[in-house]
Amino acid sequence: MRSLLAASDDCIKVIDLDGKLAFMSEGGQRVMEVSDFNAVKGCPWPDFWQGEGNAEARSAIEAARQGRSARFQGAANTFAGNPRYWDVQVGPIIGADGQPEAILSVSRDITLIKEAEQRQHLLALELKHRMKNTFAMIQSIANQTIRGGPEVAAIKEAFTARLATMAIAQDILTQTVWAKASLAHLIGESLKGHSDMSRFRSEGPTVELSSRTALAMALALHELATNAIKYGALAQESGRIDIAWSVMDGAFAFEWRESGGPPVQPPTRLGFGSRMIERAMAGYFQGTTSVDYAVTGIVFTLRGPVEALTAD
Repeated sequence: MRSLLAASDDCIKVIDLDGKLAFMSEGGQRVMEVSDFNAVKGCPWPDFWQGEGNAEARSAIEAARQGRSARFQGAANTFAGNPRYWDVQVGPIIGADGQPEAILSVSRDITLIKEAEQRQHLLALELKHRMKNTFAMIQSIANQTIRGGPEVAAIKEAFTARLATMAIAQDILTQTVWAKASLAHLIGESLKGHSDMSRFRSEGPTVELSSRTALAMALALHELATNAIKYGALAQESGRIDIAWSVMDGAFAFEWRESGGPPVQPPTRLGFGSRMIERAMAGYFQGTTSVDYAVTGIVFTLRGPVEALTAD
């Protein structure tokens, strides 16, 4: 058993119920750079941890005393003073009477993983900065290029607004390094600039979108909200919008329902926004869309397979 523990690069320790260090494996002494265990034996184990890790260690000791296991990650220097980051599992050692008689702690050095995560985070921030500069440049080019009368001004305003919506979606994706985006978070961020958020009510399970479907959903939400401000529920103080989505039997369903606005009349022609909502969304989500111009308020629905949400 001693040879087995010595071969492990995990720091395996036995801690007494008072939280003091009683044993450390030979492999643990190696990774913790301990030259003489007797010099640290009996020291309070939580005191080795820094910042939030200290509180986490104390909480883990208390959980083990009560017969429960705990896990946390935190920073702690080796005994030679070298900074390390650890993934720690703590659990009770049960005695013959069925009660905890000591505590087992296994710490794994994840410093290289944390350093890689930090580099990835810095790259994401750099990407975010560069994307914002790109959007600003496109907006500047558009302002200089699209000039003319009231009709052209309206086109420029719509183009700029859509570009801003894409920038918001890009920000959300950057936070997860383009891996995924929470639908609930995307809805909140995409709509908060259009009206008082108390006029929106959204409800649904945790759903994640790929970068492709997240950008499409953000643009669709922008178009729906813009139309609601001009002609729909948000054109009157009494108007409200209910957003709901569900996942059932492998199918995803999304609904935008307006109420309390002026009487709705079907449009005589479909603009870019309406075409994008009805046709493009169906393609992005590999499903079907419909817009019901009910007198009481517009209802937009989207249905598609769950696997389409995260498809590249």
